[in-house]
Amino acid sequence: MITPPRGDSAGVGTPTLDEIDKAIIRELQVDGRMSYAKLGPAVGLSQAAARQRLQRLMERGVVQVVAVTDPLLLGFTLEAMIGVACDGDVREVARLLAEVEQIDYVVVTAGRYDVLVEAVCEGTDDLLTLVNDSIRAIPGVRHAETFTYLHLEKQTYAWGTR
Repeated sequence: MITPPRGDSAGVGTPTLDEIDKAIIRELQVDGRMSYAKLGPAVGLSQAAARQRLQRLMERGVVQVVAVTDPLLLGFTLEAMIGVACDGDVREVARLLAEVEQIDYVVVTAGRYDVLVEAVCEGTDDLLTLVNDSIRAIPGVRHAETFTYLHLEKQTYAWGTR
């Protein structure tokens, strides 16, 4: 599975992808373990050229090749988005939230919440401990509202390749 690297989304210095780069990414989004021998011909390149192209995409930080797990199959029965309202330095609160093990996504936002975090928990007791003992204990957290996931309809990693 290919996922985008995390970083500033301001678009400064945004790399330009040509159609071959996009084709490589699309192929690897379907099968992240595809061999270069199969990838090259699928995108109109030799095996060596496909390897060089993918290496260049990874060096530029455009893609990462990673294994993505299904938390439900690993015994984590509860996923939630948590909206956090802050007092003071939002970036510092976000940094401290990012250090919490159960939190896998942290984004500073504009709107009702200053920060949104996503968490994967073993169950309701784990979520309660996370919200009460970890999130609300962070200096600058004024309020945290939890949105428990009932069903995940769609999750995609296909940005910029269509």
